[in-house]
Amino acid sequence: MRTRGTLRLATRGSALARRQASLVQEALEERRYEVELVTVETTGDQIRDELIHQLGKTGAFVRELDERVLEGDLDGAVHSMKDMPTEQPAELVTAAVPERGPPGDVLVTPDGSTLEELPEGATVGTSSLRRRAQLLSERSDLTVEPLRGNVDTRLEKLLAPALQGEHQDRTEADEERKANTGDEEFEPEFDRTVDDWFDDLSELERRALGREVETDYDAIVLAEAGLERSGLSHSVDFQSLPTQSFVPAPGQGALAVTARDGETAREIQSAIDHPRSRVETTVERTLLAELGGGCIAPIGIYAILQGEYVHTRVSVFDRDGEESVLTTRDLPVETHADAARAFAADLADRGADELIERARKASGGDDAPVSTDDQPEGK
Repeated sequence: MRTRGTLRLATRGSALARRQASLVQEALEERRYEVELVTVETTGDQIRDELIHQLGKTGAFVRELDERVLEGDLDGAVHSMKDMPTEQPAELVTAAVPERGPPGDVLVTPDGSTLEELPEGATVGTSSLRRRAQLLSERSDLTVEPLRGNVDTRLEKLLAPALQGEHQDRTEADEERKANTGDEEFEPEFDRTVDDWFDDLSELERRALGREVETDYDAIVLAEAGLERSGLSHSVDFQSLPTQSFVPAPGQGALAVTARDGETAREIQSAIDHPRSRVETTVERTLLAELGGGCIAPIGIYAILQGEYVHTRVSVFDRDGEESVLTTRDLPVETHADAARAFAADLADRGADELIERARKASGGDDAPVSTDDQPEGK
């Protein structure tokens, strides 16, 4: 029997967002809270045909949830941390950072190819400026095309062309088999009929078979945490991309529960906050805030707590991956936030501010403190 009362938490309505909110719900319920998840539609959910960095809204996937909290309608909100603005209203706090999931990116292909094995000029899908720059830095021959939608939608767009082509080949083979019935010398191209083949497809593959796509992707890049939490990692072939060269977005893989500053926030923190994850993401988001890049510049920041230090890696690129500032530093854990600010100042002196300013001008000059990457993890 629950004895601590009911917490009403806001979540976006996508399948992944609700799964992530359910992780928070389960953790709180283990601490004897009743939890109700309340779906709130956001600006980012409503504008489906634009890339995130073109939305022109600060925290397009966050603001409406937090407004409901500030208005007192709900006790808290569950966010993908990398979607959160680096600035928050004074009365709103990050009540809890649960234990972080996988922070890195993965390359998903129809056949399990690695990045090095992709053919010259291969088309890779991502709506993230960071991922685009990192891909082009590694393989300047690649064609990087926009890709948006829920995780399953993105996977369907990747799988659709090959599956549709195979379906057409098998259908034609079935017709040829029927036309040669009784011919003992006829050898069918496929062992099974198209119906038998279809029966063995996964639900994801069946949906992909019926999807209309405009771009034939050879690969797509996703957050590993999103793929894992969607329950689809077993349905596709993927390769983890090294965090040394594909430095993740600040806060990637982490969730955050926001609440009004007060007793409820303190209770949520006591129940499910993960100190190590909070330290690491605090370093990442402090650096992002100081650099001021938001989602208008290709910025990767990844911190790992190692004993008395937070090992921190930062990459700042131009939009085409041709120029970059790449460096690492061990920050004292006892002063991690202040040390992150000093690190950011050093990065600016090394040229990071120039790259970010160039990106700001390319984006039209919007320097609002928007989310930490341009591809929402909760989609």
